Amino acid sequence: MIKKVVRGFGVLSLALVPFAGPAPAQAVQAADVTTFADAVGLLPVAVESRDGYSRSSFKHWTSGDDPADGCNTRAEVLIAEAVVAPAVGAGCKLTGGTWFSYYDGQEVAGASGLDIDHMVPLAEAWDSGASGWTAARREAYANDQGAATSLVAVTARTNRQKADQDPAEWLPPAPDALCRYVGEWVATKLRWRLAADEAELRALSVFADGPCTDTVVAYTPAA
Repeated sequence: MIKKVVRGFGVLSLALVPFAGPAPAQAVQAADVTTFADAVGLLPVAVESRDGYSRSSFKHWTSGDDPADGCNTRAEVLIAEAVVAPAVGAGCKLTGGTWFSYYDGQEVAGASGLDIDHMVPLAEAWDSGASGWTAARREAYANDQGAATSLVAVTARTNRQKADQDPAEWLPPAPDALCRYVGEWVATKLRWRLAADEAELRALSVFADGPCTDTVVAYTPAA
């Protein structure tokens, strides 16, 4: 089975294995590493509100981390997460390539079958604290390639099934994806200092007390 290439620090069941070798200059800040249960305990709890939300409040997809490459954030994530690299043509047109959608365990040939999922959806981020951010910070969130957990290439079908739901309402259909998913969810919320509501926290606690006891969470707080 093809395994997804992980960008940066991520969440793994059973163990966290950091990359060997010197870190790039922009990634020298050490990640905070903790158990899943302790990570859940770090989440602030707050009532969520969607008042005033508009998807347009989160500008995306922008010119990406490398404006000179001619690719937007979506395309850069696809290139980074490909397990078989696509050809990159004029205007950053991607041809060929293979990806592994871990939500449903599907191998996907060709970028057209993929969506780039915001691990914590934009509406959920708004509900959880982003409503009080500046427009620039919301743009940074919506295009965050500074952590492997923030944006993930998955089948369009699972991304649209998930929509803006949190783990109390939706979980990936692949059983072996569950601990990774809830770990990455919590890592993203901690990275961006987002809160959880009571139902969300209860759902996460079920995993913390049971099947995901050995999951390790690593996150670097966003600037």
